[in-house]
Amino acid sequence: MSSTLFDLGGKTALVTGSARGLGRAIAEGLANAGARVVINGTTAEGVAKTVAELKAKGIDAIGRAFDVTDEAAVVAAFEAFDAQGVAIDILINNAGIQLRKPLVELSLAEWQKVIDTNLTSAFLVGREAGKRMIPRKRGKVVNIGSLMSTAARATVGPYTAAKGGIKMLTQTMVAEWAQHGIQANAIGPGYMLTDMNQALVANEAFNAWVIGRVPQKRWGNPDELVGAAVFLSSAASDYVNGQIIYVDGGMLAVL
Repeated sequence: MSSTLFDLGGKTALVTGSARGLGRAIAEGLANAGARVVINGTTAEGVAKTVAELKAKGIDAIGRAFDVTDEAAVVAAFEAFDAQGVAIDILINNAGIQLRKPLVELSLAEWQKVIDTNLTSAFLVGREAGKRMIPRKRGKVVNIGSLMSTAARATVGPYTAAKGGIKMLTQTMVAEWAQHGIQANAIGPGYMLTDMNQALVANEAFNAWVIGRVPQKRWGNPDELVGAAVFLSSAASDYVNGQIIYVDGGMLAVL
């Protein structure tokens, strides 16, 4: 099989929420496959720091700080890309937050913040990317879902609803955009060793549950998402559309 199937040379990839965590690992992985990457975060300082660190590794990276939940900011960011001649070939909708609280204790504001960050942002950024991909008749959209795109767990109701929504948003993108040569798919990470999960890793009972529940008997590492991200961003997936690839150590495969 030709290695050019997975070559991202000449492509530009925007990864939301990529100043740290899973997003940064994915951005660096896409860059190592040849893409120029656009680092995104909410603070200019954080974005600039990550861009500088990636450039020090020889990676072609630029930065754009904007709030993915702010419609005006998202539109302005894409207008700036247009003005700079930056065409987004690959969009990774990765930005997300978590909030652990029973449904009966959740405020509407807390619910809305999680939904906006994890789901509405993917619509807003996806919409602006889609507007530009459709005339070019090509593009790759990869939405970051979760185990909770398929299975619920107590105390993470808004996150579960958002990630379930990611699954259906991805399929809606396919229904409307596939005819224009665009592929939209999702990645469903399992329990990963990220900053967002440090409290869970430190919880002895929860850590033991994860290790006992996952067939591979361990947490995942952020860089283990890179293979799926490169595949779904490359020509290797040109006839793959509307799918979720779960990178979960086999967790959803077994009872």
